Amino acid sequence: MTMETVLGIDLGTQSIKLVFYDYRSKQIVSQSSAPLKVMRRDDGTAEQRIEDWLEGLKICCEQIPKEVRATVTAIGVAGQQHGLVALNEQNCPIYPVKLWCDTSTQLEADEIHRACGGADKAIDLAGNPVLVGYTAPKIRWLKNNIPELYATMRHILLPHDYINYVLTGQKVMEYGDASGTGMLNISKREWSSDLLNAIDPDLKLEKYLPPFVKSDKFIGMTDREVSIEYGIPEGIPVSTGGGDNMMAAIGTGNVVSGRLTMSLGSSGTLFAFSDKAIIDPSGNVAAFCSSTDGWLPLMCTMNCTLGTEILRAALSVNLKDFDEVIAKSEVGSGGITTLPFFNGERTPNLPHAKGCVFGLTSENTNTGNLLRSQIESAAYGLKFGLNELMNLGVSGEKLILTGGGSKSAMWRQIVSDVFEVEIAVMQQKEGAAFGAALQALWVLLKENDPDLELASVTSEHLTEDPSASTSPNKNNFSAYRDGYQRYGEAVEIVMDLYSKPAD
Repeated sequence: MTMETVLGIDLGTQSIKLVFYDYRSKQIVSQSSAPLKVMRRDDGTAEQRIEDWLEGLKICCEQIPKEVRATVTAIGVAGQQHGLVALNEQNCPIYPVKLWCDTSTQLEADEIHRACGGADKAIDLAGNPVLVGYTAPKIRWLKNNIPELYATMRHILLPHDYINYVLTGQKVMEYGDASGTGMLNISKREWSSDLLNAIDPDLKLEKYLPPFVKSDKFIGMTDREVSIEYGIPEGIPVSTGGGDNMMAAIGTGNVVSGRLTMSLGSSGTLFAFSDKAIIDPSGNVAAFCSSTDGWLPLMCTMNCTLGTEILRAALSVNLKDFDEVIAKSEVGSGGITTLPFFNGERTPNLPHAKGCVFGLTSENTNTGNLLRSQIESAAYGLKFGLNELMNLGVSGEKLILTGGGSKSAMWRQIVSDVFEVEIAVMQQKEGAAFGAALQALWVLLKENDPDLELASVTSEHLTEDPSASTSPNKNNFSAYRDGYQRYGEAVEIVMDLYSKPAD
């Protein structure tokens, strides 16, 4: 039988990844990755060059054997959310892409809130406040700071939209990723004219936003230029794809109610599928659409594995020794509490915050406790999100982990103990890339079976990894409940300290 694959592309913050999945044998036959650099400045700026994305994509493709690339039948793309890809009339980028973790636009977020009547009014208009990480304040930042470039803007895309454009020549959006712009009314699935006007009252921004497409349709096909540049066959259909969290939902089977997914990547996210819009009046839980014609209430923290990488480098701990070092440390980190807000934080909403460590003594200050306290505090931040989701009526019978942190036995055990729940991990580890591949497969199969449900595809092609399933250790519950309380107290302490930018 001739091998036929679907290709999932995940444009992340720290790397770009490819997964080639043979859907007949149900095996990932090849995968690759290439690192990406983030350009940072002290004011909270975090940007990437589109040229680096394309070079990374080319490097990834070159790592895949030609005979595997030749088997591709459909492509799906996942991408980091919220980034502003601003193009001119010639479809060239006018400025580097400001990323989801860019916290330099708080002034603009405040300006938009004032213009539309406040954060509560923004929630009424779109379902979400305009947070510093979202796309909306990035647009106003460009207007405020580089008006001569802003004047040349003709197209507004998100990161995964741009990769779709490179592959097909089509500029489109889908509702899941678009809901992370802060400009989409997630209940009505249409742009909020009031918020667009608050961003720029002098420019009709909607004419620079591409049309929406439904998630069960292909948007176009690869052309000869793509085939030459990336070695992917010409004429391959490309699905809508979506934001990395939306694709991770598909890649963990979170396409029906009753499941919770936690992504332990550079950022940490916790989300669940809903068949109705879930809007949090407090703004702590993001009111997003899914990329499956539903909704995806989601809580996000900005510093997850990003924090452990920073501390691991500072403490000279190799990745291969990471779990062993932490395993020797104390549950509860000997009373140490880390607030890993190294680049500001979204939840709690402290874009100007810095990393802080509380509770150091001469007895507990060691490498293992310091590293473990970062993981525990990242889990505490996400546990707050679970409590918020439950308050909104969202719950799940199972917690599925994905992202880089899910590969660590210590990460899994700590999350299981902090949340006091069973943890499952899929055999298919790259949740976002694999989810994008499954979305493309679903659209491909629907051509011959129009009534095919996405849940049928995920249930057939996703399997749990029994070696990674983790049960909570009841002996650790008390220590982690105390740690969660200390974490909350520490957050209260720094709220005033970092509520405004440093002089």
